[in-house]
Amino acid sequence: MNTVMVPIRSLGPQHRERIAAHLMRLEPRDRYLRFGYAATDEQVRRYVQLLDFGRDEVFGIFNRRLELIAMAHVAFSTEEAHRGCAEFGVSVSGSARGRGYGARLFERAVVLARNRGVSMMFIHALSENTAMLKIARNAGATVRQDGSESEAYLQLPPAGLDTRMSEIMAEHFGEVDYQLKKQARQFWHFLSHVQEIRQGVRDGRHQAAE
Repeated sequence: MNTVMVPIRSLGPQHRERIAAHLMRLEPRDRYLRFGYAATDEQVRRYVQLLDFGRDEVFGIFNRRLELIAMAHVAFSTEEAHRGCAEFGVSVSGSARGRGYGARLFERAVVLARNRGVSMMFIHALSENTAMLKIARNAGATVRQDGSESEAYLQLPPAGLDTRMSEIMAEHFGEVDYQLKKQARQFWHFLSHVQEIRQGVRDGRHQAAE
């Protein structure tokens, strides 16, 4: 089992543009598998605008350029009769595939869901989305196939001290990693600006010497 920690950061309303950019960068087939249909840019943007960050949990993984390369959405039921249920959705950029990000995001989703009192996690996926269904099965989920679509559900044990501590530690790790990447990016921008100024000075000296 891969024990390497992956920095996962919670996302909020301020990340809507980055979420939209990530989803619209997905290859057509990946976008189709994520939404279950060939979603247009307009439909993707509508989905992003309707994200309820106060009710649901949205989180993702950033690269060093602070581009969102993988994200997950845990949608909690608004029906009183289904308060203990939540649905999981995930997307991973093509360039970031094969690193286990989908599984890491699912693990984080399970911890968050348990801490919110969820006892049943659902995954609705196309039957051809073998990667997502494999993640569900590996976690012990029951998968039911109905033609082109599949439903997976995972029964979750009640939250304990371990799950609460795991969420706190994961949140801290993700935030620290993001801030370090942000600082590094800002510094590289600063260096680039300094280099442009120096180049301008050198060019000016050369012209003056001519």
